[in-house]
Amino acid sequence: MATDLAKLGLDKLSAQERLELIDTLWDSLPERLDASMIPDWHLAGLARRRADARATSGAGKPWREVLDQLEARFILSPKRKRGSR
Repeated sequence: MATDLAKLGLDKLSAQERLELIDTLWDSLPERLDASMIPDWHLAGLARRRADARATSGAGKPWREVLDQLEARFILSPKRKRGSR
């Protein structure tokens, strides 16, 4: 679904308002999706990323290390807690 930001009036929102909208949209998604709702191109992209990860094993970082770096770099809002989406 390609959507024009101006068509929806989203181009007038500040960066903070857009981030809040993203948060609201994210929280509105169900915890689980029926597999038929996932587009084929998403599945193909995941398969490609898995293959790339296997081919370059050891190139990544543990999730906890990445999260710690992000938290050090960006201040998390009080609304956002570890473990939330």
